[in-house]
Amino acid sequence: MGIKKSGNTALSIHLINLHLFIMDKSYSLNFTVQYCFPGNNASCRKQVRSDPAYIFLFIFLSCISVCTVILNLLVIISISHFKQLHTPTNLLILSLAAADLLVGLFGMPMKIIQLKDSCWYFGDTACSVSEIIISYAMTSSLYNLVLIAVDRYIAVSDPLHYPTRITVFLSWYFSLLYIIIIFYFNDHLLQSQIITSCYGECVVIFKYSWVIVDLVVSFLAPCSVILILYSIIFNAAKRQAKAVRAVRLALKKHRSSNTSEIKAAKTLGLVIFVYLACWIPFYICSLSIESMTTSSIVWTVFGWLVYINSSLNPLMYAIFYPWFRTSVNFIVSCRIFVPSSSMFNLLVSGNEVRALCNDQPILPWYGESS
Repeated sequence: MGIKKSGNTALSIHLINLHLFIMDKSYSLNFTVQYCFPGNNASCRKQVRSDPAYIFLFIFLSCISVCTVILNLLVIISISHFKQLHTPTNLLILSLAAADLLVGLFGMPMKIIQLKDSCWYFGDTACSVSEIIISYAMTSSLYNLVLIAVDRYIAVSDPLHYPTRITVFLSWYFSLLYIIIIFYFNDHLLQSQIITSCYGECVVIFKYSWVIVDLVVSFLAPCSVILILYSIIFNAAKRQAKAVRAVRLALKKHRSSNTSEIKAAKTLGLVIFVYLACWIPFYICSLSIESMTTSSIVWTVFGWLVYINSSLNPLMYAIFYPWFRTSVNFIVSCRIFVPSSSMFNLLVSGNEVRALCNDQPILPWYGESS
């Protein structure tokens, strides 16, 4: 009986091993282990995402990146080319479009590459530089929105005193200084600070204390300023609208100007609302994690929600600003290459726009550019 039992045990073990061998072979066929750098023993494992759902996601995100670049380029070309648009507020919109262009041209493609197979092929220095540029562009976008709110507030209270050009540059300088500080104290600025678990990894680990600091500096403080200023602006807009209705006949020729100021305040307020809707989920989720990394699922999902904000800003300008739609018509039809096209009048009526589309001449605008 003992010999027979031993034989049965050996047979059972053999069958189990055979079953495990077959399962291992099946597993290896379905889930082949790949490496970012096969010739390097310290290489990271490559997570290739080739499912149809991921392919659709990559195409969708790539379309968002292309649209972000095109739309923000249209804003930049429009404001830069047409002298009628050289106003203090439009200069801030130009600065905002430049920051959003950086996100679409540089940030989104880098994140798509990382999302595709989880590998970074460009070295530690390029990893650090890319993360700094992306964070710099997003921070600059925020502070440009703050300056737009400040500009609208001063346009209501004291429109004659506002050094817009200096303030725009200061916002970019402050954003750069802040990003350098936060990356330095999170050990991802200098090449000697960068430590990776394997070769081909590009991950920035933010300490929880700096997540709190970033929450205050990059979200709570500027957004509080924005909300306070816009509440003042909307109250002032209501008073102006009430005054216009009271003395409509006496101030008839100023009615259009006041109406445009109110519409501008409402439109820029919508820009702020969309910005908050894109950023609030990111910061709420980041507070629930002790150590935030750029490879975490939270950063990936809500980080892309933040990037999409750079696509929504120029879309809102296209919807709400007639001058943007008219300038796009000039750009697409190559009319910006016409001599003196920079002096064209973009604030035209519907009939003039239809005449423009039918190749009818339109009188240039000869006002002063501020």
